[in-house]
Amino acid sequence: MPDPAHEPPRHPLVDPPPPAAAPRPLRVLVADDNPVVRAGLTALLSGREDIAVVAEAADGRVAVEAARDHRPDVVLLDVRMPGVDGISALPHLVRLATVLMLTYSRESGIVEEALRRGAAGYLVHGEFTAEELVAAVRDVRAGRAHLTPSAATAVLGHLRSNATANDHIPQLGPISGTFTEPLSQLQPSMEELTSGWESARAADRPQPLLSGREAEIMDLIATGMTNQQIAAACFISEKTVKNHINRIFAKLHSTSRAQAAAKWLGVTPGSRRGPG
Repeated sequence: MPDPAHEPPRHPLVDPPPPAAAPRPLRVLVADDNPVVRAGLTALLSGREDIAVVAEAADGRVAVEAARDHRPDVVLLDVRMPGVDGISALPHLVRLATVLMLTYSRESGIVEEALRRGAAGYLVHGEFTAEELVAAVRDVRAGRAHLTPSAATAVLGHLRSNATANDHIPQLGPISGTFTEPLSQLQPSMEELTSGWESARAADRPQPLLSGREAEIMDLIATGMTNQQIAAACFISEKTVKNHINRIFAKLHSTSRAQAAAKWLGVTPGSRRGPG
């Protein structure tokens, strides 16, 4: 066994430097009472080399306990949860980690209260893309706030009301994260669900007379998803899903999900459609 005391010294111009240790991944806790949303967020974030989801929680009390046990860097926190809601848990969580609100709640009073209680950002489902969500998680940890449009509007409205009351206009700094595109790819098994029918939609098939969102929903219908599952995957309401499906049926001249799916996948006569 070589004696370290007698090993020859390293030459800086010949010997390569020792490999640097890989940086510790950013640790995230996902708190949402919807299991589909939790699973989707976990799958999305865990697919990044620099992010690790260390725990999940279905209510505020469990979120606080998980934050104490796992010491995450960032907590993604829903507002409306059974038991202890997100706003109630927020003051306890901000002592343990950076908190980014991720919710359907866009009421100005809730946005203001969340920011007042220490949230580092406020994202409303349907107002950001998957990549923008990942960027927001990284940015809030680095101290850069993120607000989606409706949250930013609530803050601006609050500032304007204060300005009117005090006869002056406060300076509003830049708001990071003006997100406009919907988030629709958080379903954890989306690649598995689509693998069977994606090959059927070959590149030489004509494009359908459906909008981008309608095509996305039609793809999910073809996998057998229910309206509730589609709503969760696309982060929209079930009513909105039903409205899209009604338009899809009209455009595809179909009266059932099975008939629409068959035409969409090109397995029935008359399924070829001109460009839309």
